[in-house]
Amino acid sequence: MLDTTFFKQRTVLVTGASGFIGSRLCERLSDLGAIVHGVSRRQRKDGAVSRWWQAELDDEFATKRLVESIAPDIIFHLASFVSGKREMEYVMPAVRSNFLSTLNLLISATGVACPKIVLTGSLEEAEGDVATATPVSPYAAAKGAASTYARMFHSLYGTPVVTARLFMVYGPNQKDHSKLVPYVSLSLLRGQLPQLMSGTREVDWIYVDDVVDAYLSLARQEGIEGETIDVGSGELTSVRCVVEHLVEIVRPGARAEFGGVADRPFERVRVADVEHAYSLTGWQPKTPLVEGLKQTVDWYRTNVR
Repeated sequence: MLDTTFFKQRTVLVTGASGFIGSRLCERLSDLGAIVHGVSRRQRKDGAVSRWWQAELDDEFATKRLVESIAPDIIFHLASFVSGKREMEYVMPAVRSNFLSTLNLLISATGVACPKIVLTGSLEEAEGDVATATPVSPYAAAKGAASTYARMFHSLYGTPVVTARLFMVYGPNQKDHSKLVPYVSLSLLRGQLPQLMSGTREVDWIYVDDVVDAYLSLARQEGIEGETIDVGSGELTSVRCVVEHLVEIVRPGARAEFGGVADRPFERVRVADVEHAYSLTGWQPKTPLVEGLKQTVDWYRTNVR
C-alpha cells in the first residue's frame, strides 16, 4: 500500500517530464502534494509541474547547475532517446541521451547527497554476464552501460540509486503514435487497416498507471538501493493477440494485415520477474491487459481525431 503522505512537500526532480510516462508521473506526484520540478529541452509552462527547467542533460556542467539549484529530495530520471534501430547514426544520440545524461545525473546527485535516485532501465538491456553479453542495438548498449554505472556508484560512493527496468509500456496519451497500441488503435478508429509485422513476437505488456505506481514504490522503499527491479506484468502476450484484442474493442469483424512489414531481427523476448519486485517493494501490477487496452482506446477515441 502506497503511503500517500510520503511525497507531501518533498522536492522532486523529474527528467522527461513532458513524455508519455513522465507526464503521468508528474500528475500523480502533484496530486500527492510533491513540489515537482520538470526538465525539458524546450521551455514549457503546461502540466502538473511547479516549475519547468530547460536543460541538456548530456552537458555535465548544465546538469550540475540544475541539480544544485533544485536540491531535490528525489530524482526520477525518465529522459531518454528510445529507438531499437541498429544503424550507426543512432550510436551517438543513444550515448548522449541514455548514457551521458544518466552519468551526469549520478555525479551531480551524489555531489549534493540526494536521498534517492530512480533511474529507468529497459528490457532491451543484455541479460546474463554483462562482460560477455552482446547488446542488440545502440539503445540497448547505452542503457546497459548506464545501469552498470548506477551499480558502481552505489557500490563505490554509496549513491542511493535504484533502477526500474521497464517492459513494454502502453496506455492513454502515448505520444509516439508509431508504437503498436496507439498505431493500431488510431488506424482502426479512423477506419483504416493497420499494416503489421508477423505478430509472432511475444511481449510483456504493462499499463502506464501501474508503471507510475512502481516508480512511486521504488522512491519510498528503503533498503533497495543498488537494485535493478523489473516493472512488467510477468506475462507474455503476442503482438498478434494484442492486435486482435484491439480489433474486438474498436471494430469487431475487421482484419489487420499481418506480414506486410518485415520483422526486425534480434528482437528480445523477456518476461518481468514480478515476484522479485513484490518481495522488495510490495508493488505488483493491477491492470489486466484487456482492461488497459479498453481504457487506452477510450482515451484515443475522445482525445485524438
